[in-house]
Amino acid sequence: MSYAPSAAALERIERAIALYPERGAALLPVLQAIQAEKGFVTTEAEAWAAEKLGLEPIRVREVLSFYSLFRREPAGRTVIQICRNLSCTLAGAENIIGFLRDSLGLGPGTDTTCDGRITLVAVECLGNCDNAPCLQIDGVDRGRMTRETAEALLRELEAK
Repeated sequence: MSYAPSAAALERIERAIALYPERGAALLPVLQAIQAEKGFVTTEAEAWAAEKLGLEPIRVREVLSFYSLFRREPAGRTVIQICRNLSCTLAGAENIIGFLRDSLGLGPGTDTTCDGRITLVAVECLGNCDNAPCLQIDGVDRGRMTRETAEALLRELEAK
């Protein structure tokens, strides 16, 4: 199976590449364009991006595995990212993660609800340490989490 971007995605990719003096420097916007189209970056798309930008495939893999904004598999319609770095862990992130996993019915090794509505991902850092423990919903910061605010968040998502 190979990857071929749509005409619109390819145009966005070409515009991004044109902004940089070195093709490889456009890796982040290229990956963002791929993910915007498919919802995640497949192994085939990863290889395509490496070839398109003249990069070693391992360089693309390093970037994909470092940045939590990139997904390697399909996600639910709503993506909750919760920080598990030092500040958030010390402030109780593990308890919030456990509560959310239990409430969403996510077993070991499962990140997306069986109905495909919500994906919960523990990430290394969201850069919001002053609001620890923190999380984001579809890229929007939701501030300091407690069990009560997490319960309210789940009710809000259920109402959608």
